[in-house]
Amino acid sequence: MSDSKTDQSHFFAYLARMKYINRWGLMRNTREENVQEHSLQVAMIAHGLAIIGNRVFNENNDPGQIVLVALYHDASEIITGDLPTPIKYFDASITQAYKALESRAEEKLCGLLPEQLRADFASVMETRHVDPAILKVVKAADSLAGYLKCVEEEQAGNHEFHRAKSYLERKLDEIEGAVPAVRYFRDHFIDSFALTLDDLSHP
Repeated sequence: MSDSKTDQSHFFAYLARMKYINRWGLMRNTREENVQEHSLQVAMIAHGLAIIGNRVFNENNDPGQIVLVALYHDASEIITGDLPTPIKYFDASITQAYKALESRAEEKLCGLLPEQLRADFASVMETRHVDPAILKVVKAADSLAGYLKCVEEEQAGNHEFHRAKSYLERKLDEIEGAVPAVRYFRDHFIDSFALTLDDLSHP
């Protein structure tokens, strides 16, 4: 192994900075949420949706691949930052431009890797290389995680997230048609997020 600094890749050092990027930038938060912790929650929910899909709805999901895509789904925000939803979807031209920027950021991150590793990471980090069926599950998990953030903020007495919660409820209603595991997750897991630790410990 060479000791030369020229052999150093900045890839994982960049990824480590996901913890410095806060989400919900235009909203008053009782507790800030960063991209790194959000990505972990999305990965866990996506894993759950994949298993539910397989066991309850006879789907053929690859849970491992879905988890990997979920872990890296917001990695491009290391470069782009977290653009608030009202701005991102203000009009079609902004949405299109931001998606192009995300794609370029994904390519730039993978380009930081040694060449022999790039294809493996690109297959889970660059959206254009990911199976749409996998992206569908990851996006559903992303919406569920956003909804749960709204639930937690409301439970803390913060009404700032009321409209976001209503928006995400409608979005999840629409997603259920394509990802039926979302309805199962909502029916079996969502209500627990409104409970206190004592309630969770002593049902």
